[in-house]
Amino acid sequence: MTKTALIVGATGVVGNAALEHLLEHGWECIAVSRRPPATLRPEPFTHVPLDLSDQDACAAAAPALAAVTHVVYAALYEKPGLIAGWTETDQIERNDRMLRNLVGALHTANAPLEQIALLQGTKAYGMHLAPMKIPGKERQPRVEHPNFYWQQEDFIRAESEQHGFATTIFRPQFVFGGAISAAMNLVPAIGAYAAIRKEEGEPFTFPGGPSYVAEAADARLLASAMRWAFTSPASRNETFNITNGDVFEWRNVWSTLAGDLGIEPGDEAPLQLTPWFETKADVWDAVTAKHGLQPIPLLEYLGESRYFLDFAFAFGADARDSSPAFVSTVKLRQAGFTEVYDTEDAFAHWFDHLRRRRLLPPIE
Repeated sequence: MTKTALIVGATGVVGNAALEHLLEHGWECIAVSRRPPATLRPEPFTHVPLDLSDQDACAAAAPALAAVTHVVYAALYEKPGLIAGWTETDQIERNDRMLRNLVGALHTANAPLEQIALLQGTKAYGMHLAPMKIPGKERQPRVEHPNFYWQQEDFIRAESEQHGFATTIFRPQFVFGGAISAAMNLVPAIGAYAAIRKEEGEPFTFPGGPSYVAEAADARLLASAMRWAFTSPASRNETFNITNGDVFEWRNVWSTLAGDLGIEPGDEAPLQLTPWFETKADVWDAVTAKHGLQPIPLLEYLGESRYFLDFAFAFGADARDSSPAFVSTVKLRQAGFTEVYDTEDAFAHWFDHLRRRRLLPPIE
């Protein structure tokens, strides 16, 4: 029987990578997002524009979902300003409602659902609240705190048991991909920072705070892991941490990023990027006009990722606050998924991806 994947949140960093990956591997794909997703793949797919928070709209869309066998659920609602919303009740309830509405539509459609892949992250280990236990392991007890992960997980596991489909949950670290206007994608934000600095004749200075070592997950890795999960019995009803397999430190990769972006690196110069970007709209417009880029206003291009950049770079943090957030990926390897990515190579790939889409200037 033909397998049909529903990619929910197809304009986001994970959803867009999953759409491209599954198209490349011959899947029938239905993309759900408010605006049509951009892709470099030539294969056709169906786009269903949908506001997941609208229960009636989801019910009305049910007929378009009747063939769905597998779901990549990568939709996410983040409030303006990003960080504060992580523990706020209205944001938690909206994310919970979005998943419930989508699953309800699939039931209404009598879709032959086999498996859902759901995303969490290291906030499951409370890393945004206090130093986490190192390494984070899937078998550890829940760190109870306000978080939509737990409501979504409890709901989908109950649905899985009642309706007989499987669930696989992935917990990545920093996810790097090619989506713009995203809540938490550092790649276009770093690229825009470099382009503006270069346009102003300034070097690519590192703007962050205390040093810390981190892990990341290439969006392509997550996409491949989801396809693996859809065909592997070892993934059924399991939770897996997932990372590229290496670690990085911002200062140590900064000169490599400068080379990838065609700009001279500079000395460290702490700078809060969120308000800085808000003063650079005209410079960005000049960059896009000069290089024939897609004319997307800067703050739209960045999305909430401009707030995430300061968080990721630990701007203004005390050294004691920059605790590592390492997770074990042994469980995933033992289950049979062993792909890895070099994080520096991942940055280079995604910067090039954005250049091919006319979203970053060419290297001159």
